[in-house]
Amino acid sequence: MPTNKPFTLDDLSSMSFEELDSLYRSGSVPADLAVLDNKPKGRMLSVRGVDKTPLSALVKMAAKLPLFPWDGKSLQADDTKSGQGINRIQLGLSMNWFPFRTRIQPSVVDGQDTIVLDYEQPGNPWFVRQIHDELREVSPGMFLGPAMWKRGENTPANVLWFALDATGTEQ
Repeated sequence: MPTNKPFTLDDLSSMSFEELDSLYRSGSVPADLAVLDNKPKGRMLSVRGVDKTPLSALVKMAAKLPLFPWDGKSLQADDTKSGQGINRIQLGLSMNWFPFRTRIQPSVVDGQDTIVLDYEQPGNPWFVRQIHDELREVSPGMFLGPAMWKRGENTPANVLWFALDATGTEQ
């Protein structure tokens, strides 16, 4: 169940890779995926291997800037447990790239229920099909997830943490 403390994107961005992992494990899946409908603002939070270096502050600052190319995801529930979505990219103009399907299934992180974003969709390039994203709600309307690279059968490696703010407020 999500915590009662309302996290912001800035709050999550200030956490370490390990703190985000712990918070994700304590998160939950909402009763209805429609809570993510529309266009939640996204932010890259922490990158593996950079987290404990001087580059970490620069990466976190860059991810917060309006010029950062990834803006978030547009999602639409098909029913309470599945749906679809696409990434919003800003490169001088707004584009929607790399569609995915959403569904509830056990996490590769800890085996508990999570929202999986399945990029193995027609038209996605091979490298996008290698991405395994998950999401859990960590406070009302705030979703945290690992972005993982599939190294082999059922062995994705966590590359970075990201968040989606479905509260309707931006930081």
